[in-house]
Order: sequence, then C-alpha cells, then structure tokens
Amino acid sequence: MLIKKSVILGMAFLLSACGYHLRGALELPAGLKNVYLEGGSGQLQEQFNSAMKTSSVGIASSPETAGMIVRIFNEDNQRRVLSLSSTGTANDFELEYRFDYELVDSKNKVLMPRQSVEIKREYYNDQVAVIAKGNEEIVIRNEMYQQAVRSIVNRARVALAASPK
Repeated sequence: MLIKKSVILGMAFLLSACGYHLRGALELPAGLKNVYLEGGSGQLQEQFNSAMKTSSVGIASSPETAGMIVRIFNEDNQRRVLSLSSTGTANDFELEYRFDYELVDSKNKVLMPRQSVEIKREYYNDQVAVIAKGNEEIVIRNEMYQQAVRSIVNRARVALAASPK
C-alpha cells in the first residue's frame, strides 16, 4: 500500500514538473490575466469564459477592471447546402463562422488592430439519422467557437510578445 501511494505521488510530481496541463487549458501571457469580452454571441462568450476559467484567467466584469479587452465586431454564422440527392434533399452542408476582433487595454490603447477569423466546416446530412445530424451540427458549431477562442488567444499571445513593455 505504501508503494502504491509513493508511485502515485511520484507520478504527480513528474507530471507537474514536465509542464503537463489539463486538456483545454491555454498557456497565456501575463497581459491576458484579466480579460473582458465585449460583444459576441452568447455561444462565443460561453466558450470564451469556459476557456479562460480552464486556464485560470480572471474574467473581468467590466471593461474598466480589465487588463485587456477583446472587442468582437460583425459576427456572422452561415449554413449553406453543398450538394443535393436525386430526390432534392440536402446531402452536404457547409457551416461558416466569421467575425472581426481587436484587442485594447483598459486605457483604450489598441494592442492589436482589427483581425478577421473565419472558420468553415462541412458535414454529411444522413437522412436516416435526422435527429443525430441535428445534434452533430450543434457539436460542430461548439467546436467552431472553441477554435475561434483558441485563435484569439494565440494571436493575442503573439501580439503581446511583440509589443514593447
């Protein structure tokens, strides 16, 4: 029993020493430690807040208390048919999600000028499993919002590393 506890404790120390992070946790620079998201849909805000909490980042309740503000503009979701079956039913769909954003500090100084994010996904619409395909679209959209948040964070990381201190 003592050996098992020692092995588990040793593994915990090794994992923490090697830089292991929980899946979904993002490595963020110091400038991103207190963030406010201005604008954006409820789904984007939900994914953003979830990613920030997972990464132990403070989410500011107002722009005045934030170290950095992410401003979202022109958010748009599209769904279009890519192909039709011989009976005229949609076989394939393309989902498109796009928006513009900029990063500013609490004094309204632009840290990163306006950038665009565009994410596209295609999926097959199986007419036999209609309910499952409806759920698949929801899952795909959530993944698109997660990818959008990762894109914002990655670009912010680069912008903050390049900006003079």
